[in-house]
Amino acid sequence: MKTSFEFFPPQSDEGKKNLQQVRSKLIQINPEYFSVTYGAGGTTQESTFDTVIDIKNNDTVRVAPHLTSIGSSKSKTKEILDQYKEHGIDKVVALRGDIPSGMQNTGELRYANELVEFIKSEYNDHFHIEVAAYPESHPQAKNISTEIEHFANKVRAGADGAITQYFYNADAYFRFVDDLEKIGIYIPITPGIMPITNYSNLVRFSNMCDTQIPKWITERLKLYKDDKDSLLDFGEEVVLNLCRTLKEKGVDSLHFYTMNRSDSVLSIIKKLN
Repeated sequence: MKTSFEFFPPQSDEGKKNLQQVRSKLIQINPEYFSVTYGAGGTTQESTFDTVIDIKNNDTVRVAPHLTSIGSSKSKTKEILDQYKEHGIDKVVALRGDIPSGMQNTGELRYANELVEFIKSEYNDHFHIEVAAYPESHPQAKNISTEIEHFANKVRAGADGAITQYFYNADAYFRFVDDLEKIGIYIPITPGIMPITNYSNLVRFSNMCDTQIPKWITERLKLYKDDKDSLLDFGEEVVLNLCRTLKEKGVDSLHFYTMNRSDSVLSIIKKLN
């Protein structure tokens, strides 16, 4: 089972030290790559770049910076990609990105497919491009059919692979893949996996990105929200069973949203293998 791990760029010395420790632990299981997020409208541009270069220079793992198009110009996007290319970075996660509150000018690259097309036109096949997939539909998509068409546009523009938004219903992932295959799309679509370690944070994230948490999981989490050990045990059981189901049905790669933590992720992977 191939694995990859997502980090956010730390903003403090303590956060940087913590991330270095997390990376050193996750390297031991030989991941395919690390990815680093990019804030809405490029708000973490400098810290994302610094984190990516630190990984490139100090870890024996491929690194893939996230890059968002919203609010940016083609010249600025090319400037960032040129810097990554100069440092030997050859993989990116190309996203539209969230529109920051109050933003009027959404930039020259309004959608992810336009960003993918721009990268391909400027760099040919230098960058392996991952894009986002939403098995339960993007919050702003009218319906799942619209989401599938939007995803298809990214593939036609040149996307090489995709990482899904996290989910807890394996059927949603497999139905999404089936729907894509019906229209001739077969690129690798890696399930995004979110460990369950905190009730309130999970509910908040899920509301923001319109991810569905099955009611039976929500009710258990409510029951355990003041009992950290029970919540962690239950959360690990849920995510481990999800990963096992995906693996048993032929999925060979998982992308973990680590939240810059390693303990839960490592425990799940060790039991999965």
